[in-house]
Amino acid sequence: MPQNLFEKIAQRFAVDLTAGHTVHAGDFLSVRPAHVMTHDNTAAVIPKFESMGATRIHDPGQPVFALDHDIQNKSPENLAKYAKIEAFAKEQGVVFYPAGRGIGHQVMVEEGFVLPGTFVVGSDSHSNLYGALGALGTPVVRTDAAAIWATGKTWWQVPEIVRVNLTNRLQPGVTGKDVIITLVGTFNHDEVLNCCIEFAGDGIAGLSMAERMAISNMTTEWGALAGLFPYDAVTRAYLFGRAKVMKLRGDQSPRLTEPIIRHLETQLSAADANAEYAKELDFDLSTVTPFVAGPNEVKTIVPLPEMEDRNVKIDRAYLLSCVNGRLEDFAEAAKVIEGQRVAEGVTFYIAAASSEIEADAKRLGHWGTLVDAGAVALPAGCGPCIGLGDGILKDGEVGISATNRNFKGRMGSRDAQVYLASPAVVVASAVAGKIAAPKGAGSGSAAERRASLAAGSRLRTRERSPAPTAEVAILDGFPATIEGELLYVPKDNMNTDGIYGKEFTYRDDLTPEEMGTKAMLNYDPEFQEIAREGDILIGGYNFGSGSSREQAATALKFRGLSMVIAGSFSQTYKRNAFNNGYILIECPALVDELKTAFASDERLTIRTERRACVDFATAKIACGDKSYDFAPLGDVAQRLVVKGGFEAMIREELG
Repeated sequence: MPQNLFEKIAQRFAVDLTAGHTVHAGDFLSVRPAHVMTHDNTAAVIPKFESMGATRIHDPGQPVFALDHDIQNKSPENLAKYAKIEAFAKEQGVVFYPAGRGIGHQVMVEEGFVLPGTFVVGSDSHSNLYGALGALGTPVVRTDAAAIWATGKTWWQVPEIVRVNLTNRLQPGVTGKDVIITLVGTFNHDEVLNCCIEFAGDGIAGLSMAERMAISNMTTEWGALAGLFPYDAVTRAYLFGRAKVMKLRGDQSPRLTEPIIRHLETQLSAADANAEYAKELDFDLSTVTPFVAGPNEVKTIVPLPEMEDRNVKIDRAYLLSCVNGRLEDFAEAAKVIEGQRVAEGVTFYIAAASSEIEADAKRLGHWGTLVDAGAVALPAGCGPCIGLGDGILKDGEVGISATNRNFKGRMGSRDAQVYLASPAVVVASAVAGKIAAPKGAGSGSAAERRASLAAGSRLRTRERSPAPTAEVAILDGFPATIEGELLYVPKDNMNTDGIYGKEFTYRDDLTPEEMGTKAMLNYDPEFQEIAREGDILIGGYNFGSGSSREQAATALKFRGLSMVIAGSFSQTYKRNAFNNGYILIECPALVDELKTAFASDERLTIRTERRACVDFATAKIACGDKSYDFAPLGDVAQRLVVKGGFEAMIREELG
């Protein structure tokens, strides 16, 4: 049977396949990724690795450690954590990049760990970035990372694949960041949720590597698990450029050389002409104009002229992160700000995605132009994008950022407002003191821009027959039924920041009981007083979106909530839950029923006073006089729950 590009890469990296099996969407696979990246969370992966009974990393060349998240934190506790990670890397023979080298994703591509046609994962939700180079790049969670360290393998279910056809060329002044903001805000009804996106079309040739990285990176915010570009002349030029850098700096065993790249090209394949896709989306790049996302919602976008009319004054502006902290971005920013200064009352922060980019930006004068104009430089790495270090937003402040997320409370106070935009718009806003367009941002009213965009966009869906239902065999130790009162949180796109706040995410000293007491506080400060042990939590659609923090799943388990039911889940969140033996099921019909019943209720957390019985053998939920179907939990999911999670399964494998 024909395969698309995702299925071909997954086939290549799958292990223990039945002879003659052709990989397709929906298959559960055991895979051996080429590499797995972990950052500051390496400290949390180490005890998981050790609890599995492992003492030596299976393949020391497979992991990559890169410290990047909390690098401004000079507390003794954080420095001790960093020292522990470095010592573990040295002991195990793993490549280690210290704080200040850059954001892990950027380091991965700069140092040649990401190659076209390979399967590369990272314990971070923006591992989608690797798709810019033609790799199947996707997030895994901490338990997966530990399992890969211990055995070289993990499990992966091939998602449905969506083909996005990009046609024509971008207008002058429009960037890849504008493209992905527009895609996320235009197709904002979960069209690609938990899918993999395969980009195609003649428009790709006009996108630079930096633009592809921005687009692939933010397919995460679109709800996708990966965003893959094909290998072409742009990719080839980038790889040869990296090979030249490695040669000039005298690498003893460079990961990229001209012969290595040429040999790689002989192994690459493309999607078959008649490959199947769950959906196809046509998108005309020439219709894209700058939009602004927000406030505090990635999927709510507004044309730039309309934002200017709103006269939104700002307090802080940000040009940094793994989506827009590249040389191309600083060159554009310097061009926009030349001869001007940051407005009084505005603080404008810059940070490069890597130390190499910062050095190049300084050498070319871009960095000096920005600093001389009043920009505040931060070290190469993460920081205010995730609410850490200098520059976080305070109560009542407004920020505009060239980052990838603007979830409520993520970049500081829950009472702040954050907008997302391209680097040029961010810099123009920093100068104007309000959200503003750079010179040459294009013409046309907001209505005209929306109409043009709508004319250039089309989504086609292939109808699928519903899967037949059958009695499910229940494994020993797995509950045949679960009963409880439905506790309803009526928010779609409930993100992990809301479920488990940033102020707790990087604390490794909390007990499970203490973690349980922090659940949902960033969403609803009254949640803990409302919830009762044994409740069944009911969410909306795309529950658990956002970052890959594992505690967002385990905190609900530790709080005593028996399970979570939602219309749909972020796939990464679902993986975190089952990897920790926690049950999630999707039941859109029940969620829609509650949405209707409580449509006028303004409470953030609602005790429904409705009891439900979840029957896993029949895959039905009984609630009152109604019954709702859900996709049955088969052998793999049940075993994860019975064993207490993936760690225990690996421990058993290692003996």
